[in-house]
Amino acid sequence: MASKQFTVDEVAKHSKQGDLWIIVDSKVYDLSKFAAMHPGGLSVLTDEQVAGQDATETFFSLHRHEVLLKPQYSRLQIGVIAGQEQQIFPRALGTLSKVPYAEPTWLTPGYFTPYYKDHHRRFQVEFRKFVETIILPDSQAREEDGKRPSQSVFDEMAKIGLIAMRLGPGKHLKGRVLMNGLVKAEEFDYFYELIMAQEVARINARGYYDGSGGGTYIGEAFPLLARSILYSRTNAGLPPVMNFGRPAIREKVMEEVFSGKKFICLAISEAFAGSDVAGLKCFAKRVKEDGRGGWIKWITNATFADYFTVGCRNDQGGMVVLLVERQEGVETKPIKTSYSTTAGTGFVTFDDVFVPYENTLGSDNGGLQVILSNFNHERWGMACGSVGAQRFIVEECLKWATQRQVFGKPLTSQAVIRSKLAAMIARVESAQNWVENVTYQMTNMSYKEQASHLAGQIAFVKKYCTETAQETAKDAVQIFGGRGITKTGMGRYIEHYHRTVPFDAILGGAEDVLGDLGVRQALRKMPKNARL
Repeated sequence: MASKQFTVDEVAKHSKQGDLWIIVDSKVYDLSKFAAMHPGGLSVLTDEQVAGQDATETFFSLHRHEVLLKPQYSRLQIGVIAGQEQQIFPRALGTLSKVPYAEPTWLTPGYFTPYYKDHHRRFQVEFRKFVETIILPDSQAREEDGKRPSQSVFDEMAKIGLIAMRLGPGKHLKGRVLMNGLVKAEEFDYFYELIMAQEVARINARGYYDGSGGGTYIGEAFPLLARSILYSRTNAGLPPVMNFGRPAIREKVMEEVFSGKKFICLAISEAFAGSDVAGLKCFAKRVKEDGRGGWIKWITNATFADYFTVGCRNDQGGMVVLLVERQEGVETKPIKTSYSTTAGTGFVTFDDVFVPYENTLGSDNGGLQVILSNFNHERWGMACGSVGAQRFIVEECLKWATQRQVFGKPLTSQAVIRSKLAAMIARVESAQNWVENVTYQMTNMSYKEQASHLAGQIAFVKKYCTETAQETAKDAVQIFGGRGITKTGMGRYIEHYHRTVPFDAILGGAEDVLGDLGVRQALRKMPKNARL
């Protein structure tokens, strides 16, 4: 039926209620029965510029292209216009966008890069396909219903070694089949990880982004004796176990988490100590039965975590980090934040919980070192994702500004809009280049060198990325207008981004704290003989 051909004049004869056809991008749709059910009302469809007419411009000023692909609407197509061809095509899954600045320059035809090799390009192609076929559909559904990411997604992640790759390069990748054999463990570097962070950020589902493994990679928490509050993310809870756990514990937990069957979160900040990690009040006392108690708040992945990496004060006046397994006495309650409950953000309480001594990570008084050891990697990873999400918003704004008509002209005819677009593009390109420069340094430095040279740089780049992201979110809302504050329709991604972008500015260290850290790091290296 959809292959039947009509002329424009034939379509024009069907222009009233009960007998209503329209043309959208050369395709003919029979809306006779649907018109009365149209969410926007019947009058929109019976308008003289729509009913029986080529309504392509009108349609795309009100709807995203994905609407035409939904089964309930695609079945309304009855044919095509003779002599016309489809002009508007959605980007095929896994392919690159042709919109200017929608992709970083290394993925843009005609540009060159000193950082990425052919194996990085091959990986990006396959990883984007994976994200858009496996992760994206589940992310949109779970972001809406608030349920934890589907187990089937974790299973697929585990099959390609994604959960292990999210922890960056290292011994934990040795012997693993990565991306169905496309990636060699010894070849895997931080640019692979940067690619993953930016590709996953394109799903624009901030709660799901954290819920699908953020707590393994990074995180913050709030612990304390009898009552303590934690905020954490999956990928953050695992590095301390990998780097400081006893061999038997380390291997057991790593394999369980990498298989996608169990989850871990980091709990190292509290209502009493956010960025001030040394100010934790969560208390753990060494007793014969190894009992520990506390309460933790704002922990990402907490509601479904099987393990908790918890920072505590000990009875020696120092700090200790413990791996606490979910058991009797460990209780988690969901906390509602401005993004979806699919992140699993929760309030954690420990009531007379006993922790075996072998679950101590690092030395009895070496907890601060354990906690701080992953901050650089965590903040860098968040900066990578922040830029990826920001670039997606730039693409949305460029598309909207060129198709939206105001005063009979495209929105881009307004100088103020072009100015906002210019600022958005400048921000995302500068952030991308800074992140890539830091990534290159990480690739060529040992862990010790990174700690010495990059703590300040990474603090600054994370601060810059999240500050520019918030500026871009504000400008995007102005460009989209009312649609930018509406949860459905044309501006739904803008609304979501504007509402959730502050998370990156807080997690991993607030912007002001990171800025101060960067300056203090610089001042330590100021030559004593430097003068004007």
